[in-house]
Amino acid sequence: MKPVYRAAFEHRLRPSWLALSPVPPFPLPMSGSIHHLLRSLVVAALLATSLAARADEVVEVQRLYYAGQGDAARARADEFLAKHPKDAPMRFIKGVMLADAKRNDEAIALFQKISEDYPDLAEPYNNLAVLYANAGDYGKARATLELALRTNPSYATAHENLGDVYAALAAQSYARALKLDPGNVTLPPKLSIVRELYKHSGRAATAAAAALASNPK
Repeated sequence: MKPVYRAAFEHRLRPSWLALSPVPPFPLPMSGSIHHLLRSLVVAALLATSLAARADEVVEVQRLYYAGQGDAARARADEFLAKHPKDAPMRFIKGVMLADAKRNDEAIALFQKISEDYPDLAEPYNNLAVLYANAGDYGKARATLELALRTNPSYATAHENLGDVYAALAAQSYARALKLDPGNVTLPPKLSIVRELYKHSGRAATAAAAALASNPK
């Protein structure tokens, strides 16, 4: 799946289950990349509600983060949000940094709150789905991606991520069926297809392998 999210932040779900892609500079113009998280028009609308100085702070936090100064970037984001707690772009950046730092519970809570405050944005739902899928909760990831697509039916990243989640769910079901019925000759080819799907994505790990490893006995 694709994190997101590169017009701003894109968390793409990926079949290793799941890795977040790097967060590109924000804001950027729409380029059509599948890694874009926030559409340029959405970013422009959010930034329009903030002062120019706030936008400069967002840019500076990103500069620090991409320069490898993660602690400084997080500290600056926290300082800014203490004064402007509803600033959507900075909250989004903070969520991405939390996810990158594997502070998933905090990232989930933050993206959930952004979704509550901005229910018309599909991208926070997508990021939530990435985090759910990385935790192995494909059912919740699927439901969250469906919310993203109801919000924005043209969101290509969410469509791709949903396909990845369906593939993971299929792998889990095939793996369980094979354990229950080892003699079923139709199941191994299906698992093989899933493995091939993820091999072509460039990841060594597969959803099928993850399903087999985590499948209840």
